[in-house]
Amino acid sequence: MREQPEQQAPPVQRLRIRYAKRGRLRFTSHRDFSRAFERAIFRARVPMAYSSGFNPHPRISYAGAAPTGSASEAEFVEIGLAQVLDPAVVRASLEEALPDGLDIVDVVVSPGGSLSDLLEASHWHLDLATPAAVVAPAVAAFLAAESVEVGRMTKKGLRTFDCRGAVVSLAVVERDGGSRLDLVLRHGTPSVRPDDVLSGLKAVAGLDLGEAPLLTRVAQGPLDEATGEVGDPLHGSV
Repeated sequence: MREQPEQQAPPVQRLRIRYAKRGRLRFTSHRDFSRAFERAIFRARVPMAYSSGFNPHPRISYAGAAPTGSASEAEFVEIGLAQVLDPAVVRASLEEALPDGLDIVDVVVSPGGSLSDLLEASHWHLDLATPAAVVAPAVAAFLAAESVEVGRMTKKGLRTFDCRGAVVSLAVVERDGGSRLDLVLRHGTPSVRPDDVLSGLKAVAGLDLGEAPLLTRVAQGPLDEATGEVGDPLHGSV
């Protein structure tokens, strides 16, 4: 019989980490980031706990990754450690080991429970080259619609779904050189992304934005249904 693998000890501490994707590093995929993060863990000599089995892996759980090409100030990962460490020390070590543009924002001790369950919504800024006066009528038409069907190509072919139901709030404001859409999206199935909302604006009002906008997730966490605000999943505040 094949010899059974050694059982690994469970983590003695779990840390939750908020990181940002900035500048050119917004083009890194989730797979790119996971490889860079695991290399940073190794270089920083963080004492990781490992899974059991024939191919042990460091205990790293990713949650709510932003689409490739989007900048983000609110990406999250949880790690399990083999010894108790000061979160500030881990933050400094990882910050030094990661490339500029993948930046550690915060590290806290996990209180337990599921991090993914806390990520109920995202707050986005969509920076457009189109003037606000042109965008505003499309936003009004979108918000007035009960549903807005859009299509997205997936591995299983073209999928059509309603993008309106996931939109908690959507507003347009002036900015130098164009406008900004301030968008709060509720997470769900199917997952609605900011580019789906842009497709919805084109579907209901024929809005053509020309050059690709800059998409930035500024917050991700629990949703306050009364105010529509997105809270902080690491510190339990909205």
